[in-house]
Amino acid sequence: VQLQASGGGLVQAGGSLRLSCAASGGTFSSYYMGWFRQAPGKEREFVATIAPGGSSGPITRVTDTAKGRFTISRDNGENTVYLQMNSLKPADTAVYYCAASDVSHYGPWRHWGQGTQVTVSS
Repeated sequence: VQLQASGGGLVQAGGSLRLSCAASGGTFSSYYMGWFRQAPGKEREFVATIAPGGSSGPITRVTDTAKGRFTISRDNGENTVYLQMNSLKPADTAVYYCAASDVSHYGPWRHWGQGTQVTVSS
């Protein structure tokens, strides 16, 4: 599956952004999808993941530092996963990557998008 992330930009602290990740070339609805980020000088870290789906809706995971501010969702009809980011902080500044796993919430993440820059000014 090929992934294309978009939606990054420059925003003031307290603002919002919505990232999108469009998938092609695979069965999107069967993949666990994730968002990760990498700040300058730091390792890439988990942000949020979402399961393929279920009768009660897909199970999601969000990193503790983003709970209550970030929401991950997916539209299987549009082959797209979203990351809604509210109440952004300068510490959220990073390149954000989407990824796909055909195994679980915990990877392995075999497929990666190209990244989109998010910059939060204070």
